[in-house]
Amino acid sequence: MSSSKLLRGTFILTLGVMLSRILGLVYVIPFHPLVGERGGALYSYGYVPYQIFISLATAGVPLAVSKFVSKYNALGEYRTGYRLFRSGLLLMTITGIVACIVLYMIAPWIAPFVIEEQVKGNSVHDVVTVIRAVSFALIIVPVMSLIRGFFQGHESMGPTALSQVVEQFVRIIFLLASCYIVLRVMHGSLVTAISLATFAAFVGALGGLAVLIWYWWKRKAHLNELLAQDRGQLHPPLKEMYKELIMYAAPFVFVGLATPLYQLIDQFTFNRAMASIGLAKISEEAYSIFNLWAQKLVIIPVTLATSFGLTLIPTITKAYVADDRKSLRKYLNQTFQVVMFLTVPAVVGMAILAEPVYAAFYSYDPLGEQVLRWYAPTAILFAMFSVTAAVLQGINQQRFTVISLTLGLLIKLLLNTFLITKFATIGAVLATTLGYFVSVLFNLWIIKKYTNYRYGFVFRRTVLIGIFTTIMSIFVALALPLLEALLHYKGGRFDSMVIVVVGALIGAGVYFFISERSGLLTSLFGNRFAFLQRKKAKKAVS
Repeated sequence: MSSSKLLRGTFILTLGVMLSRILGLVYVIPFHPLVGERGGALYSYGYVPYQIFISLATAGVPLAVSKFVSKYNALGEYRTGYRLFRSGLLLMTITGIVACIVLYMIAPWIAPFVIEEQVKGNSVHDVVTVIRAVSFALIIVPVMSLIRGFFQGHESMGPTALSQVVEQFVRIIFLLASCYIVLRVMHGSLVTAISLATFAAFVGALGGLAVLIWYWWKRKAHLNELLAQDRGQLHPPLKEMYKELIMYAAPFVFVGLATPLYQLIDQFTFNRAMASIGLAKISEEAYSIFNLWAQKLVIIPVTLATSFGLTLIPTITKAYVADDRKSLRKYLNQTFQVVMFLTVPAVVGMAILAEPVYAAFYSYDPLGEQVLRWYAPTAILFAMFSVTAAVLQGINQQRFTVISLTLGLLIKLLLNTFLITKFATIGAVLATTLGYFVSVLFNLWIIKKYTNYRYGFVFRRTVLIGIFTTIMSIFVALALPLLEALLHYKGGRFDSMVIVVVGALIGAGVYFFISERSGLLTSLFGNRFAFLQRKKAKKAVS
């Protein structure tokens, strides 16, 4: 693949992922007032088990299939990749149907672990209904993932990007429309509305699959031409091909499982722990705030930071394979610095502006503000876990990702109930933070062990970033009461949005200015901000 085609494909795929994630965030703004806290909790009860099943069925499949097809296409063995694709379609269809049946059947077993009898709100039957509604998406999504990987292996990123955006768009339209019709037009039950909201995953998958089928027929002639050029010298058995595919996909399965497994622990322990300390009445409200509404906001800086940081992983892999220690050290330095540079000020700013941020997206809620303020810093660990896991993949030590995730989950499981009984909802946040902290420390240790990498330089840069963030925080903290007084702030959505936008602009402006003046910006991003230097030079001349 030419460098220009590679860049174009990467840009298209990245754009598709970003648009899909933006849509996945924006829909909660109208969804929250429609279903409220109880509806949010019920939605999460259904979606967490589904995410685990879908991660097991599809995480890493597009990338693994892409890598496999690309490898054999480069050898001129086009039919090998096509054989895997055809057999994979049958296999993914069967596994998807089996996964759907299994999740549908075990829903009555899962539900009693979720709901505590003392909790006033959703019932066991409600949870069973919602889990069963979302299970149908498992029939389509695995097949769709395989087709996406096949197109990517042929250096075609457009089908994946467009299908992701269409899938998300169709899902959200169906979700919001069905909830609105059921609750506001027909005055139906909340359980029916949330069941349709989770069933929207199936409808969205149909939309994404339709896009891929359209691309398939459009490009079928070209694919047939490639098959006609097949060299026909390699005939690996399907068993060996699937073994190779699993080796590619396995690391991404575990990274994809991280968040759903943490959420599953909360799903099985949170309500019971809250009930044990006499907080059963607010348990589901607190659960939905922590595990759905606040979590959606915390992921924002993670997405931004990892999008930049992960672009350097291929260069890390290349340097490691070539045993170029100097380049490897340079790329690791840059990766970790970029993640910290983007994440630290974002999460600190979110913590300072927690009250208006939560009110701007949802509604004024003291508990929502408190949870978001404590939860925001955990985003640093979310980002670092994703990046360090990718680095381990780059240096061919991906097996340790399984160990680090297991250690983190054990910490979460052991401490969750205890910390919730001591600190209520914040206890669940602390348990998640400690679990990810242990996982990240372990990953960093493994990276050091196998690359002889030293963290001294990154540590010093992180301290510098911390100082810049502190200065930024002072400006934002001083501006906050002035903005509140000017707007006569009482928690309204519009006023909250104004405060968030102005506060973010002040914080970003201060942080950007200090970083540029100190040379940190140029050090991290090279000539991307060279126009600032030209402006300063012009001013000096004039």
